[in-house]
Amino acid sequence: MCGIVGIYHLDTPKPVDPARVAGMCDALAHRGPDGEGVWTAPGVGLGHRRLSIIDLAGSPQPMASSDGRAVLVFNGEIYNFRELRRELAAGGVHFRTDGDSEVILAAWQRWGTDCLQHLQGMFAFAIYDLEARSLFLARDRLGVKPLFYTTLSDGSVIFGSELKALLAHPLLRREADPLAVEDYMTWGYVPDHRAILKNVHKLAAGHFLLLRHGKPLPAPSEWWDVSFAGRRAGRRAALEEELHALLEEAVRSRMVADVPLGAFLSGGVDSSSVVAFMAKAGAQPVRTCSIGFDVTGLDETAYAQKIAQRFGTDHVTRRVSPDDFEAVEALAGMFDEPFADASALPTWRVCQLAREHVTVALSGDGADEALAGYRRHVFQRAEDRVRGALPASMRASVFGRLGALYPKADWAPRPLRAKSTLLALAGDSAQGYARALAYATPEMREGLYSPEFQRLRGEYRAEQPLEALMRRAPARSGLDRAQYADLKFWLPGDILTKIDRTSMAVGLEAREPLLDHRLVEFAACLPESLRVRGRQGKWLMKKAMQRHLPEDILYRPKQGFVTPIAQWFRGPLRDAAREIVHGKGLAASGWFDQRHLGHLVEEHVSGRSDHARLLWQLLMLERSFTTLGLV
Repeated sequence: MCGIVGIYHLDTPKPVDPARVAGMCDALAHRGPDGEGVWTAPGVGLGHRRLSIIDLAGSPQPMASSDGRAVLVFNGEIYNFRELRRELAAGGVHFRTDGDSEVILAAWQRWGTDCLQHLQGMFAFAIYDLEARSLFLARDRLGVKPLFYTTLSDGSVIFGSELKALLAHPLLRREADPLAVEDYMTWGYVPDHRAILKNVHKLAAGHFLLLRHGKPLPAPSEWWDVSFAGRRAGRRAALEEELHALLEEAVRSRMVADVPLGAFLSGGVDSSSVVAFMAKAGAQPVRTCSIGFDVTGLDETAYAQKIAQRFGTDHVTRRVSPDDFEAVEALAGMFDEPFADASALPTWRVCQLAREHVTVALSGDGADEALAGYRRHVFQRAEDRVRGALPASMRASVFGRLGALYPKADWAPRPLRAKSTLLALAGDSAQGYARALAYATPEMREGLYSPEFQRLRGEYRAEQPLEALMRRAPARSGLDRAQYADLKFWLPGDILTKIDRTSMAVGLEAREPLLDHRLVEFAACLPESLRVRGRQGKWLMKKAMQRHLPEDILYRPKQGFVTPIAQWFRGPLRDAAREIVHGKGLAASGWFDQRHLGHLVEEHVSGRSDHARLLWQLLMLERSFTTLGLV
């Protein structure tokens, strides 16, 4: 796991200053504390920060191919590199190292852009081909590893693993994109189709860019997608065995490392499943770690301890105080872009704990998206049945009117939030799911924005890209489309961004075996009844894991990392909440209605309403603006 940067001149091959590339690398020092390197040639410069995981001494980067024609910088891991190495060696390739980096170079030279189809893993990499004078940028199928890029006024394209690498270049223009703010206020993160700064882009998951001197910047090319259009036939027992085998292989393949390896363990289905297969595959006890909370109802450590005892793991636990709010400033610097998923804080803490014991940690992320594990999937399926039974005109008229009249109750459990359900049923499946995912509904956002911001936003609404994605999805049903949106939109923008930044901040490599693309492709073709049955999501996975895990782990209510931000904003963060209204960040932008913000803050502080999630969202936006120098 590493950090990569680069500078590439599209027009004339101007000299690239190695010190400038090194400066961009220095901004990513946390991603690669074990080594650094810079390589330049006419019109191009590549930089690398290394966290050594495989072939600790033998694979320094930037790495040149054996014939000197191509140079690579690479962030990630290729899990099938040994099989590929044998295949390429049989075709005459001679390898000088024992790692996966040289295998990528050889695969590029053998297959060109088609090399991506042969790679199983998580990655973002750049290859400069000296003979073709081309730069090849690629990102893995699900977007586990990030890649930012932009064009500058001098005609160059710069790229890096994080936005802070681009910020290190003096020609980068720092201007907030109001459409990205609309996206952020809707979803709680800036999705991959946009960045918080104008003219900065993220290479989308499953896409590549092939740049050539003398030619304009091309549009990214999609090289992988997941299809929900098919359905696997066969008996349930056979499909269960196939799923079990895919789960086991996904975990086993991610246990290759030349450094200490462990796992995050929350005591939920997904992390417990990963630990179960690790214990089966390994000769030594698995090293596991958990974070607990000194708040009743938020602590899951008893479940994690039960799994640790069941599989004899070397388990460590650390409790986080409910007053762990001092990390707000650190989070803003960690993510660069505003990021409002409050579980980032405990995720960072568990990464810190893991790094004290291991260099690589396996997580359970991805199963909910791939196998329909969220409660919203259950609701989406049920709501689609109602939509299918009533004409659209009737739903829009009846449910729309009732939803507009029904009182708002965001504090209530989802089944009791009749306003949200009614408004969701008034629209089509994509519109309903957008409401289910949104941090702030359209109605909430209208009250937040100033007239100036509404003018800048124009006709754009953040729901539009998500709804369009769902409508063109290769899918059969509303549940299919919801999962497709999760995998293509929510997963890379929120979940994978969170684990990448929090793990890399402490020099820890996190691996997500449940996002093995073969597992994801298999799950996408399962009949709906094997994904969701009744009120149970991830139904077939739970059946497959019954041989390993007890029922109180498999079927207990989903919890996840929860942070007591409601209490914080009525206590130690009360002043910070009020600073949102009058501070130099959001107030200086002129994009928000300060009077309305002040009303929300005082309602929450007094205990009359719970606006904790919205206040956290605004606080992280304000901190991001300050960190990025936008105010």
